[in-house]
Amino acid sequence: MSAIPTPCPTAGAPEVRLEPLTLDRLDDLLAIERRAYSHPWTLGNFTDALASGYQIQLLLGAEQLLGYFVAMPGVDEAHLLNLTVSPDFQQQGWARVLLDALALWARGCGAQWLWLEVRVSNLRARHVYEQYGFRRVGERKRYYPGVGNEREDAIVMSAAL
Repeated sequence: MSAIPTPCPTAGAPEVRLEPLTLDRLDDLLAIERRAYSHPWTLGNFTDALASGYQIQLLLGAEQLLGYFVAMPGVDEAHLLNLTVSPDFQQQGWARVLLDALALWARGCGAQWLWLEVRVSNLRARHVYEQYGFRRVGERKRYYPGVGNEREDAIVMSAAL
């Protein structure tokens, strides 16, 4: 576990660090997940990801959870399954910090590509991913749950490492 620089360091700012998800932090993570999304991941989704050995990293400022990512390794690639910044800390550059951490981990696993799906309606996330270098490569029809019985399409994006 090592300290990483904040997007805009300020005097007296708490040290920011990454650490793997542990069961004692799961309640904090779920609280953020539920606040951030209309269709949040469930406890079962996260415990299954842990049991599968997926990479789940928490971004902490002092002891406060700022955000996290969940990624799955593959052959020559890594698949971003979930990247979330707490609503209290959005639009401060933390998603970029998490993407940098993801890219470092993926390169360490031998990945040459990052892949993800994002809701068509999630314009803010799409912009962050595009700014990071992800490009649209496809679409998955009716991929995400929507309002009522509706489904929402996903944009498939990839970035070379």
